[in-house]
Amino acid sequence: MLGNKKIIVVMPAYNAARTLIQTYSDIPGDIVDEIILTDDYSRDETVEVAKKLGIKTILQHKENRGYGANQKTCYNEALKRNPDIIIMLHPDYQYTPKLIKAMASIIESGEYDVVLASRILGRGALKGGMPLYKYIANRLLTLIENIILGYKLTEYHTGYRAFSSEVLRNIPFMKNSDGFVFDNEILAQIIYFNFRIAEISCPTKYFRDASSINFPSSIKYGIGVLDTSFKFLFHRLKIKKYEIFLKD
Repeated sequence: MLGNKKIIVVMPAYNAARTLIQTYSDIPGDIVDEIILTDDYSRDETVEVAKKLGIKTILQHKENRGYGANQKTCYNEALKRNPDIIIMLHPDYQYTPKLIKAMASIIESGEYDVVLASRILGRGALKGGMPLYKYIANRLLTLIENIILGYKLTEYHTGYRAFSSEVLRNIPFMKNSDGFVFDNEILAQIIYFNFRIAEISCPTKYFRDASSINFPSSIKYGIGVLDTSFKFLFHRLKIKKYEIFLKD
């Protein structure tokens, strides 16, 4: 707990058995009240490792439903526990858990509603092993999104994020994709509904056991990002309505 804020870390897991121990070990237990891990039908021993680590809340999908669906399960389960802050951390150790306290502190200050750990802010992305084509695509897509969404971020594609619970209670994230573009859709919703976003610099770690989408999936994701951006624009201009920007 940070101050009087209840903090929950959620980990959307898929084949994370080799990296989960290291990730879990670096989570600052003095401020994190609870950890929730959702396993998206892994083919390795992710669940067994999580149980040995003593993670109390482990949810298992009975089939592989996708990265976005995994996050939906994580967030819905976390919200049942009435937290103040929810932090999404990949269990593949690509992002350092040591930034959790800093990210939570920014939200605890009341100045921001969302914190993104940016791999682009600073100069470490390529040095940390990010493939050149991914770096170029990241920068190009981010430029386009900043123009269309009318915001200014260094990166829309980080998977390391902290949210105030108010954000997740007030955006229709259940209408988003079950795939990788979920990450982009939720940011578009956050911007559309006028929540405040901060960024901090995060070191990049690309290595053999870290998860990473392949080239065809990257192309599909890029197309999805552009599609989301134009949906945002058309909805805001009232040219056409899209469900992901409509509250029930």
